[in-house]
Amino acid sequence: MATKIDKEACRTAYNLVRDDGSAVIWVTFKYDGSTIVPGEQGAEYQDFIQQCTDDVRLFAFVRFTTGDAMSKRSKFALITWIGENVSGLQRAKTGTDKTLVKEVVQNFAKEFVISDRKELEDDFIKSELKKAGGANYDAQTE
Repeated sequence: MATKIDKEACRTAYNLVRDDGSAVIWVTFKYDGSTIVPGEQGAEYQDFIQQCTDDVRLFAFVRFTTGDAMSKRSKFALITWIGENVSGLQRAKTGTDKTLVKEVVQNFAKEFVISDRKELEDDFIKSELKKAGGANYDAQTE
């Protein structure tokens, strides 16, 4: 059966993360049967990491505050999590299903496909976002 996405519900969750006035900094998009729907959401990145277990595959849209001494700004990441115990067929399907998520989640600085929990650490993600971010004035203060 072909995967579908609940665009309206997912767009609402996506916009919540993009809203600087919102405390929500992450939202997951998960499978409900063959439909991708919004999952959990939260204000603490560590709570998101808890969602990434070995037996699930999900997509996440996450806001990070990055920057340097000269400027702070929000950067967004699209994370695809595929747990170690996810079957080969589901792993392969996740790649094609991501195109449905990208119809809703269109603005992000960097995309990640992760199956190792070490790569979920916020320091790793932030350093990758910083590299993708252009000017870095930290070097001037060292």
